[in-house]
Amino acid sequence: MTRPFALPKHLSPDLARVKAYWASLLRGSAEIPFWDDLDLTALPDLSGRLFLVGVFSNPERFRLDVIGEDILSALAAPVAGLFIDETASSPPFDFLGSQGSATVEAAAPTCGEGVLPDGRSYRRLLLPMWGDGRLSMLLGVVDWSRD
Repeated sequence: MTRPFALPKHLSPDLARVKAYWASLLRGSAEIPFWDDLDLTALPDLSGRLFLVGVFSNPERFRLDVIGEDILSALAAPVAGLFIDETASSPPFDFLGSQGSATVEAAAPTCGEGVLPDGRSYRRLLLPMWGDGRLSMLLGVVDWSRD
């Protein structure tokens, strides 16, 4: 059975760089890095397309904690600090809740894709991060430079 939001065989250079940075944060034999080791300034040229999603459980919810400027300019309304279920689903955050759930359930990176209102396609990578004894943060990046 294929997992929903499975990673493609080949990631774009930008998505691959973010995934490699995420992997570089692993401690010892851990399979998921701790989010308090994350430094978004380590990827300065991608900062406009990075975002952080807080993960809450019981009930499962996702909050858009940090959103890069390039993403903000692509969205119809400001969403930083809001839970995904409090926002209108629009690219590049359409189906983000579903992808977030898949990322948490798999405890592994996932990739979603879609089309922006201007017709450009995009891919969105989500990477789980550990904190407070659970998966508590997702590092995300959007790449719309594929076209």
